[in-house]
Amino acid sequence: MMATMTVQELEVLEDVRVVHTVVPSPLGPITLVAHDGGLSALLLQSSKYEAVQGPFGERADGEFDEVQTQLDGYFAGTRTEFDLPLHFVGTTFQCRVWEGLLRIPYGQTRSYGDLAAEIGLDPRTSSRAVGAANGRNRIAIVVPCHRVIGADGSLTGFAAGLDRKRFLLGHEAKGRPREHLLF
Repeated sequence: MMATMTVQELEVLEDVRVVHTVVPSPLGPITLVAHDGGLSALLLQSSKYEAVQGPFGERADGEFDEVQTQLDGYFAGTRTEFDLPLHFVGTTFQCRVWEGLLRIPYGQTRSYGDLAAEIGLDPRTSSRAVGAANGRNRIAIVVPCHRVIGADGSLTGFAAGLDRKRFLLGHEAKGRPREHLLF
């Protein structure tokens, strides 16, 4: 289940409840933020965009039990898909790109051009815009922006750093045939 709101729509809603917590992970502490019960941010410490993510609201540790359970399953290698209510906060175009990210299967990658084509855009003219929207994804891991790579197969851009992107792709490649590995 996913609620999609543009930044402008969110700004006019005064009664939106925003809460957060911080949970441990193999990548370090993760800040989770929810808008009206839908996960709206999963921020890795020292992320390029961590400081500009907006208000985190009050701390509400008990409201993120299912998110933490699913993240624990993902990192344990027993979960390959997330089933969480999401609340996108971005432009209409960004939300379109993020919805496309949700369709990239676990353990697979796409280039920015592939992603553009998969969401109905011309990859020759839209790859950079798709890359920019991908980079503004607030819900890392759950909305798998780490699965997008350069057209030549190289690791490119990840707000939380290429080492973390490499870790996530390597984690998803465990147990897969060697020819599927990027590095």
